Amino acid sequence: MSKTYIPEGYRSKLGLYETQRAIGIIKRDFADNLSKALDLIRVSAPLFVDPATGLNDDLNGVERPVSFDILETKSTAQVVHSLAKWKRQALRDYGFKPLTGLYADMNAIRRDEELSNLHSVYVDQWDWEKIITKDTRNVEYLKSTVKAIVGAICDTLDDIKKLFPDLSVSLTREVTFITTQELEDAYPDLTPKEREKALAEKCGCAFVMQIGGELASGIKHDGRAPDYDDWKLNGDIIFYNEVLDCAFEVSSMGIRVDAQSLDAQLKEAGCDDRRSLPFHKDLLEGKLPLTMGGGIGQSRLCMLMLGKAHIGEVQSSIWDKATLDACRAAGVTLL
Repeated sequence: MSKTYIPEGYRSKLGLYETQRAIGIIKRDFADNLSKALDLIRVSAPLFVDPATGLNDDLNGVERPVSFDILETKSTAQVVHSLAKWKRQALRDYGFKPLTGLYADMNAIRRDEELSNLHSVYVDQWDWEKIITKDTRNVEYLKSTVKAIVGAICDTLDDIKKLFPDLSVSLTREVTFITTQELEDAYPDLTPKEREKALAEKCGCAFVMQIGGELASGIKHDGRAPDYDDWKLNGDIIFYNEVLDCAFEVSSMGIRVDAQSLDAQLKEAGCDDRRSLPFHKDLLEGKLPLTMGGGIGQSRLCMLMLGKAHIGEVQSSIWDKATLDACRAAGVTLL
């Protein structure tokens, strides 16, 4: 069921034409800022993969991928959910060196996504990955990378506000780092999403770490597939969104599983059947490089920087009648 909310009195700062100009500038500018900050180059990436390879991202493990048959090959392909696993294989195959990496313009279809101000069945993001070393496979390097990404976001916002002075969005460069257990301890009576909102409103920008495993309460802060992020070395970058008065996630990222953490997480998640898949076998046998990476939402970032109330104002998608009616009544134009 759609969960669309348009704040009373909301009006877009930019018209349709200016919005399209701004989106193009943000996407070019941020890609440049990100690649410089993390030493990345752009690569071409697949829209779909062979499910037998185990390369598709399983997200929370319950989402259904979009599948289709290919006439010439007599095989089935899956539209990617993200490129979390494909990127790691590409770093090896393309011959990347330690502490360098890649990014790709990733487009995906997540047909089971619940529609809301922040969620669409269409996903576009900068999917990035870089090779790390044993010496940099730690929380300190993870935090320094988060700070670099937040800096690239703020640099891009500064540039766009010079070109569109009507924009009034303000973001902080200071990042608060907190684990999901620390967050639960601080707000034990709130739900995980309510905790994130309280934290974002207080701090402006935070990196919520260690997502995937159970907390002391017996619940999970959020779901994570067991075979790409190390649940002890991952997290989400969130900002406080003043337009919607909410915690606004722009990136899910982390240091990837090594053979040891993959083994433990497959057991914990009850996914031992994946061990026979080519990607997982290579990882368990130490044939893939140590990496870190993540996805940064393109429409999400445009929505945040341009002060938009609904993601449909910055991307074209398909919406249910309730969403269309709510936006029409509030004078919000969906692309």
